[in-house]
Amino acid sequence: MFWRAARGLLSTSVNISAASHTSVWVSKDRIQLAAALSCGMVITGLYTIPFFRVLASIGQACLAVSAILYLLSHKQVGQRQKWKLYLGFVVIFLMHFGAGLVTNPNNSKEYWRDIVLQLPFLVLPLAFWVLPPLPVRYLSRLYKLLLGLTTFSALGSTAYYLVHSEVINELYTRSKVMPTVPDHIRFSLLVALSIAVGVVLLNREALRGWRRGVVLVITVFLAGYLHLLAVRSGLLALYVLGVIAIGYQLRRGAWSKALVLATALVILPFASYFALPTFYNKYHNTRDDASRVEQTQSANSYSLVGRVYSYQTALRVWRDNPVIGVGKADLQDEMSTYYRRHFPQIDDEHHIQPHNQFLFYLVSFGGLGMLLFLLAFYYPLWWSRSRHAPLLISQYIIVTLSFLVEPTLETQTGLTFALFFLLLPLSSAVICDQEEIIKKGLEWRPA
Repeated sequence: MFWRAARGLLSTSVNISAASHTSVWVSKDRIQLAAALSCGMVITGLYTIPFFRVLASIGQACLAVSAILYLLSHKQVGQRQKWKLYLGFVVIFLMHFGAGLVTNPNNSKEYWRDIVLQLPFLVLPLAFWVLPPLPVRYLSRLYKLLLGLTTFSALGSTAYYLVHSEVINELYTRSKVMPTVPDHIRFSLLVALSIAVGVVLLNREALRGWRRGVVLVITVFLAGYLHLLAVRSGLLALYVLGVIAIGYQLRRGAWSKALVLATALVILPFASYFALPTFYNKYHNTRDDASRVEQTQSANSYSLVGRVYSYQTALRVWRDNPVIGVGKADLQDEMSTYYRRHFPQIDDEHHIQPHNQFLFYLVSFGGLGMLLFLLAFYYPLWWSRSRHAPLLISQYIIVTLSFLVEPTLETQTGLTFALFFLLLPLSSAVICDQEEIIKKGLEWRPA
C-alpha cells in the first residue's frame, strides 16, 4: 500500500499531458508533480539521516526550484490569498537574521551557522505560497508515505530490541533509549503524528476494504510501539491528542468511538507498565531523576535535573536582558557565565541551553522577540479554527508539546519535521464548497 503510494508519485508522470497549458513552457500539472516528488524527498530524508543526511535539504531545494519555475512560467502566485499565513514563518527567519545586529563579533561563525539552520523558515513558506495547492491524490500519497516509512523504521527498531532486549532494558535505567532513525525524540514525534494520520484516515468513510484493515493494524502497532520506545515527548503528545479526540467524538455524538478511545487511553499505560520493561524502567528512572533536582551536581548525570537547571539559568539571564534578549549566537556564552558563577558544581560540558523552545526564544530574543514568534508561528492555528483541518491542528499540538521539553527548532531534523508538516496541511486547508461533505468523512482532504 505504502510503496504503491511512493510509486504512484513517480508513475503519475506518464499520464500528464504536456498540452495542459499550451501558452506556457512548463505545465501546472508537471510542476505539481515535481513539487510532490520534492515533498516525498523531504519526508524520506527525515529517515535517511545516518546514511544520506542531505536528502531532506535537497528536497527543500527542489521544492524551491519548482516554485520558481511556476512563478516564471505562469506569472502568478498559487496561494496569494493566504500570504498572511506564510508571511509569519518568514518573519521568524528575519528575526534570526536581524539578531546579527547585536551579536558579539567573536560569535559571528555561530550566527551564520544559525542562519543556515533557519533557512527552511524562508524557503519552505515562500515555496508553498507560490505553488498552487497539491492535488488530493498527491497529498494522500505523501501521508501514506509517512505512515509507511514510520512503520518500517518502527519495525526495524522493534526487531533490534527483540535481539538485544537485555542490554536495551538496562539502558533505560540510565536515561538511555533504544536506537532509532531519526533520533529517539524526533522519531517519537513522527510516530505520534503517524498515529494521528492513521486515526484521521480511519475516521474517513472514504477509506474502505483491505486498506482500512491495514491502516488499523498499523495504527494500533505504532501506538504500542510508542510505549515500547517510552520517550516522554511522544507519549505526552499521544495522550493529549487522545483526550482531544475523545472530546471531538463526544461533540459529534459518536459515543462508541469516544468510549473505545477512553478505554485505550486508560488500559495502555497500565498494560505497558507491567508488560514492557522499557516503559517500566523509564517510569522509575524518571521518578529517580525528579527526586534529585535539589542536588545540583546531579545535573552532570541526570538529564531531567540538567533541564531544570537550564531553565533556572535561562530565566536569570533573561531578567538581565528582558526586552531584546542576548541574541541566539551569544546565548551559550551568557549561559555558561551564569553556570560558572552560580552553579560551579555543574561541569562545563553540561552547561546545556534551555530545553524549552519558548524559553529559548525568550532569552535569545527577549520579550519582544517572544511575542513576535508567538504571533507569527501560531497565526495559522488561529486561522484554521473554523476549518476542518485535523492534521494541521494535530501537528500544532505535537510541536507545541515538544516545545515544552525540547528546543525543537534548533536542530535540522526537528525544524524540518515541525515546519514541513505544518505547511503541508496548511497548503490544502482552503475554503471549500464541499466542507460539510468532508466533515462527514465522505471525502478526504488531507489538511
